[in-house]
Amino acid sequence: MVVKRSDDEESLFETTKSRGSFLYRVFSVSLFVAMCFVYAYRLTQIPTGGEDHGGGEDYYYGTWTWLGLLAAELWFGLYWVLAQAFRWNLVFRKTFKNRFSQRYEESKLPKVDIFVCTADPDIEPPIMVINTVLSLMAYDYPSEKLSVYLSDDAASELTFYALLEASLFAKHWLPFCKKFNVQPRSPAAYFNNILLHHNHATKEFANIKKLYDEMKKRIEDATKLGRVASEERSKHSGFFQWNSYSSRRDHDTILQIILHKKEPHNSKDEDGNYLPTLMYLAREKRPQHHHNFKAGAMNSLLRVSSVISNAKIVLNVDCDMYSNSSESVRDALCFLMDEEKGHEIAFVQFPQNFDNILKHDIYSSTLLTLIDVEMHGADGYDGPLYIGTCCFHRRDALCGMKFSNRYKNDLLRSERDNCIEVNLNELEVKSKALASCTYEENTLWGKEMGVIYGCLVEDVMTGLCIHLQGWKSVYYSPPRKAFYGVAPTTLLQALVQHKRWAEGELQILLSKHCPAFYGHGRINLALQMGYSYYNCWALTSLSKLCYSIIPSLYLLRGIPLFPKMSSIWFIPFAYVIVGESARSLLEFVLFGSTIQGWWNDLRMVLYKGTSSYLFALIDSISKLFGLPDSPFTVTAKVMEEDVSERYEKQVMEFGAASPLFTVLATIALLNLFCLLGILKELALCEDWFETYKKMSLQILLCGFLVLINIPIYQGLFLRKDKGRLPSSIAIKSTVLALSTCILFNMLKD
Repeated sequence: MVVKRSDDEESLFETTKSRGSFLYRVFSVSLFVAMCFVYAYRLTQIPTGGEDHGGGEDYYYGTWTWLGLLAAELWFGLYWVLAQAFRWNLVFRKTFKNRFSQRYEESKLPKVDIFVCTADPDIEPPIMVINTVLSLMAYDYPSEKLSVYLSDDAASELTFYALLEASLFAKHWLPFCKKFNVQPRSPAAYFNNILLHHNHATKEFANIKKLYDEMKKRIEDATKLGRVASEERSKHSGFFQWNSYSSRRDHDTILQIILHKKEPHNSKDEDGNYLPTLMYLAREKRPQHHHNFKAGAMNSLLRVSSVISNAKIVLNVDCDMYSNSSESVRDALCFLMDEEKGHEIAFVQFPQNFDNILKHDIYSSTLLTLIDVEMHGADGYDGPLYIGTCCFHRRDALCGMKFSNRYKNDLLRSERDNCIEVNLNELEVKSKALASCTYEENTLWGKEMGVIYGCLVEDVMTGLCIHLQGWKSVYYSPPRKAFYGVAPTTLLQALVQHKRWAEGELQILLSKHCPAFYGHGRINLALQMGYSYYNCWALTSLSKLCYSIIPSLYLLRGIPLFPKMSSIWFIPFAYVIVGESARSLLEFVLFGSTIQGWWNDLRMVLYKGTSSYLFALIDSISKLFGLPDSPFTVTAKVMEEDVSERYEKQVMEFGAASPLFTVLATIALLNLFCLLGILKELALCEDWFETYKKMSLQILLCGFLVLINIPIYQGLFLRKDKGRLPSSIAIKSTVLALSTCILFNMLKD
């Protein structure tokens, strides 16, 4: 269904509602009714100490367990209801770039500032960073209206050197891209794609490939050496700024405008056209000042860019998210410059996609449910979340302006050129003051202006605050993916990432901006529910732990916690399980995944819920009492060769002794021991079928947990490669699981 507008022939974008919304709503209502019957069963069938529930002391333990399962199921139900907010009204967008081009002259298009943030040359290699930068410089957009800013929180001369090399290569790369309509415009991605799928033997291709290989070698040689050779340092005066450098956490502001139209002899490509403005920034750092990580870097870029280019549109991209489509700027402007609705839109969020995802997505890194379903659902209520990258912002909204119906969409109004009266040296000096570590003291930066501080998911918090100010946002997933990045390639990377996200979301729930309360009357109720759904990630760990442990343990006691197969109460339980599983599977298949991909996602839902979310909850509680966080290692975005080989074979990578793995292995072994125990009882029992009917759901649940944990059993006992689980984890988890089973079984004696 297409949402019609009075000026539909002239609009720059179209909104289409998803098909099948009515059928899904009917299904979800039926599922809710089934859940109510599950609750009715729990409330009316509380153990009374009779034979069916073990009698004696088992009555006491069974009753409290019964009530615990009821609490877990009530939480699952509430969490499920919150999730429906983003499934009842999915919308999909389409842009009309031809209309946009016909309506607006190239010379009158608004300027765009592009922010790229990096923080560590070891984790984020300079060659990867400059491939991202080059892809953004090469947008199909007037180059003189683009400004690319690289924020380097490591203040690494290696990254600066790589950017200098990229500025020289850009003089050849941008004309090549325009002449041959290159896609994608990241050199590394383009050359890799061409060499894999085409025999591209033209002279121009050979020349540009040679230039890239030479640049890449120089950058990688410097990276391996760990410093820039003195010969190279002498070629550019910018390196003198490292003379006062002490460490990553103690240095002056380092700012260098590398390309700018005020230096035309240095800022034109080989065809004589201006290149985009290119600037390097390492904001001032001092040990006694908190630097607020990426949020602080973004705010420094906002201030510095306001002096140098001051574009009204700001795109921010992570350093590993290269542009895969040269038309993304025009796509975003179709929304932001739409005459009827554009003035209401604060930001246009593109999906975060990854080019290293394998067919079955072993770590569920595509985040299919979030990216392909829930974000479209949030868009149905004018409020897709800001996810921290691949996002075009209206500078006014990002800097704290409240929305008003009187707000005018002035993107076409001529933008002042801050550089007319001053030379570049004066501009650099003026800009440096805005990146000092004391500039924000006693200001609203990080509180009401710019990216919000004090939260691990500062992007989501910032987007929420923008929505609370009355602005709307748009989610656009174009036919050609707009951005590609690097997904986690080990289980630990994925779990640590989700731990950080879950902890940050819980911080929002406990903050003054809690959408459940502060959002009332300020944002749509469905949007409140959706934000609350994400904020409660960490809290789901308790219910998932309960269902992963308690039913399996009670198999050893012979105490049924679910209805018999012959009971009418079995029907609502079966309907909820089968119905929700079928819905999830259908969702995955419809959006291009596989059945194995769906199974892998189920595994990751379990692993995240019982480890990442659990530690996120523990750390959040610890912080309330002033205790330190759990220790977790940040891992690099580049793979060792053997890790890469296992990833290509879709073999789960462990390879480290982490508390997260101890929890996962212990739960996996506990379920295995419980399943073996009940199978032994069934084998020795004369009336085994009656016992099975009485405890069928428990046995099936335990069997499901064992099947989904097969990679853990392989990592513990069968694998010999470096990616297996360490022996220390195998010993600890085996002792913990066996001890739990033995002690629990002894309670009935």
